[in-house]
Amino acid sequence: MAKPMTKAQLVTAIAEGAGSDKKSAGAALDALLSIITKEVSAGGAVTLPGVGKIYCRERPERMVRNPATGESIKKPADKVVKMTIAKALKDSVNG
Repeated sequence: MAKPMTKAQLVTAIAEGAGSDKKSAGAALDALLSIITKEVSAGGAVTLPGVGKIYCRERPERMVRNPATGESIKKPADKVVKMTIAKALKDSVNG
């Protein structure tokens, strides 16, 4: 498996693709991440066309097992961030 792209590499790629400088590409990336974080934290969802949909899902209270002791404990309800991958992206990876 290849190493994941770093933020600096992503900013450079965005700057080259958009024909702009790294500073404005970095600012655009930071703005995008801020918008996604605010929207998903508020319970909404964000769709990135061609990439997928990022959303928050609530998990109910449930029983879990401590692997060290084998003891069952009750885990309170919580929220998790999920992402559904777009069909276009799946097809480009598999095809």
